[in-house]
Amino acid sequence: MARYTGSVCRQCRREGAKLFLKGDRCYSEKCAINKRHTPPGMHGQGRKKQSEYGIQLREKQKVRRAYGVLESQFRKYYDLATNMRGITGENMLSLLERRLDNVAYRLNFGDSRPMARQMVTHGHIRVNGKKVDIASYLVKVGDEISVREKSNDIEFFKALKEQGAARTVPKWLELDAEKLTGKVVALPTRDDVDLTIEEHLIVEYYSR
Repeated sequence: MARYTGSVCRQCRREGAKLFLKGDRCYSEKCAINKRHTPPGMHGQGRKKQSEYGIQLREKQKVRRAYGVLESQFRKYYDLATNMRGITGENMLSLLERRLDNVAYRLNFGDSRPMARQMVTHGHIRVNGKKVDIASYLVKVGDEISVREKSNDIEFFKALKEQGAARTVPKWLELDAEKLTGKVVALPTRDDVDLTIEEHLIVEYYSR
């Protein structure tokens, strides 16, 4: 599968927002957004005002990069959302939140979404006791997410058991840090999304 191999900090600068792709670094003074607000490239400071289409595109790219999905995957989430009851933009964000890599991140099983995705693809995460190494797997209400027993000795998970969660777990999830288990107690809503997103711009982009 194609994947971005460049500096993820460039992605944050390009979108002009923190995408929290580098874990603790994003909360420190070393964050690229704190140091340089302009887009990357020699012409970053001289960019002209964006068109309506450009604004919609940037919003779509920001969300896609934050959740780490390819364009084809992102379009599938949009298509799924349009066929669901409710508001399309909110449905799409709910689907993205239900991705297993995002749920692992939300449960503090990774410092960032890329790290949580690696934990999933490397087989460290279990869903209802069974190995699931597909990052795009959509969790359901009642699913139990846990760390593989053999993975408990990894230093990162040891620290989580001893120190507890570094970030607050959203209300649609429950976490037992000591047992390294979590549970999906409800479907995520718009209020549970922790990024600043104007999803209506994405809907307008795909509706053109």
